[in-house]
Amino acid sequence: MRITSIQNPRVKHAVQLRDRRHRDHSGEMLVEGYRELRHAVDSGHAPTTLFYCPEFFLGSNEPALVDSAAALGAALIATSKRVFEKLSYRDRPDGLLAVAPQIGIALDTVAPRDPALLLIAEAIEKPGNLGTMLRSADATNVDAVLVCDRTTDINNPNVVRASVGTLFTVPVCEADSTAALQMCRDRGISVVAATPAGTEMYWDADYRGPVAIVAGSEQYGLSDAWLDAADTRVRIPMHGQADSLNVATAATLLMYEAVRQRS
Repeated sequence: MRITSIQNPRVKHAVQLRDRRHRDHSGEMLVEGYRELRHAVDSGHAPTTLFYCPEFFLGSNEPALVDSAAALGAALIATSKRVFEKLSYRDRPDGLLAVAPQIGIALDTVAPRDPALLLIAEAIEKPGNLGTMLRSADATNVDAVLVCDRTTDINNPNVVRASVGTLFTVPVCEADSTAALQMCRDRGISVVAATPAGTEMYWDADYRGPVAIVAGSEQYGLSDAWLDAADTRVRIPMHGQADSLNVATAATLLMYEAVRQRS
């Protein structure tokens, strides 16, 4: 199939998926970009529809990825350049945009290794920060990311983009903080909370056992529920005028400290 009209119903539906209401109503999400789609396909997250425009391809690998998506059952739709510009939410599209089922697993299916290493992200406001946290979680081989009391939709196209597709390579679960904390207690997972008011430097905490690293809202920090329940409160030294780091940067430091201690 080839679409040349921006009024085509399939095009209109895909464009509507930029809006959270439409995503939640249809249970779908957008995946745009070669790297993002490559991670989705390699992880077995099959798109239902793949729009592609060879005029925007940046290299020679795109046709093989289109074939891989088709092998997973994706309906392939070639588009004109004008139609793909309508579909794309990027300044520099690369000719690939998929519609796929939304991502996410249930809390009771989270299955960490022994010892567990979890990242808990509470009330993260910005899609870019959540995406970067997912990217770092992938790099440090975290068992799962629990997104608690969400203010950012994990299926937001900008989360997909900022994560460079690692949203599909790390198990991601949405849960409320009460349920996530109870899971940690039931499974004997220690809670390490990142806060400027921490009593220990982050490198002095012990991450070698089962541990959940918890980072919260940049504006408000972690809620009292997590701070009161934390087994350890850690801080990152600040030697300038700012009193805190970007939440994704802070979480990344703690995850890599866990990797360092475990290796």
